Amino acid sequence: MLVPDDPVFFAKFESLEEPLLRHLYLLHSVDLESDDERIIADAYDSWVQVLLKLPLWSQWHATDTSAGHAPGEPAGYTLYGAGGTQLTSLYPIEVDAADLGHLTACLDLFAAAGGTGRAGPGRSDTEAGADRPERKDTLVDVFRRVMEVLLLPPPQRLLGALRQVMGQARTGSVTLPAEEETEYRRYCEDIVTILSSGDAFAYRSHRALYL
Repeated sequence: MLVPDDPVFFAKFESLEEPLLRHLYLLHSVDLESDDERIIADAYDSWVQVLLKLPLWSQWHATDTSAGHAPGEPAGYTLYGAGGTQLTSLYPIEVDAADLGHLTACLDLFAAAGGTGRAGPGRSDTEAGADRPERKDTLVDVFRRVMEVLLLPPPQRLLGALRQVMGQARTGSVTLPAEEETEYRRYCEDIVTILSSGDAFAYRSHRALYL
């Protein structure tokens, strides 16, 4: 898949860690093994595996911008369009189908709990009612958007070109031919729409990152 050097995507992806751990703790605290606990535990392990493969994740997370690349982290490069406009870089990453499956199963679990009005995994009805109603909806919505980006099919020609760039460990600049730039812009527009649709201000601000 192709993942953008996009702080909006990273922030949404990173925000999944707290609810995954919280639900896992609640299930573990009742000292009763269940399918829900296994699903969430697998999803958290897979979340970590995907996190470690995201482009420049240590720089997004670090407070010290002078910190070096993490071991195994892809080298950065500067991407340009055919007309010389600098573009947001995209990075090819390999994610195991099993990890995507674990994350999808967890999303389905959370969506089912929210959609049927049941308490969340490992929670009593009283505990569930103590939260604002929109909190669960927000978790499912963010989770869904992140998964749609991870599962978004990349343009194969663009993917092949950037795989070649990263395979050469280049850290300089890359210029896309006009046809590949068109594919790039369509793909990035899909990413922005998935992550920021429904909020006009957020959509405009996010889209500006790619112009």
